[in-house]
Amino acid sequence: MTHGSKHKRLAGALAAGTYPSRVFKGNKAPGRMGRDTVTVQNVVLVKKLDERNIMLIKGAVPGRKGGLLKIRPAVKGQAK
Repeated sequence: MTHGSKHKRLAGALAAGTYPSRVFKGNKAPGRMGRDTVTVQNVVLVKKLDERNIMLIKGAVPGRKGGLLKIRPAVKGQAK
């Protein structure tokens, strides 16, 4: 890859060499998204098993396996 390529989020050319001899604020750089809150809509609650404390959900669920989810009713898109 060449300097300034946007194909991968790698640290390419960060700043000029001699002048201004610093990196400008707001420069795009690689980072983490681990603690970002992700909201997913259009997930369907298929079944709720009270005796085993389990909810069966159909759709894309963010996060890793065994992670915690906060499930709440949708704010928009409800049939009136």
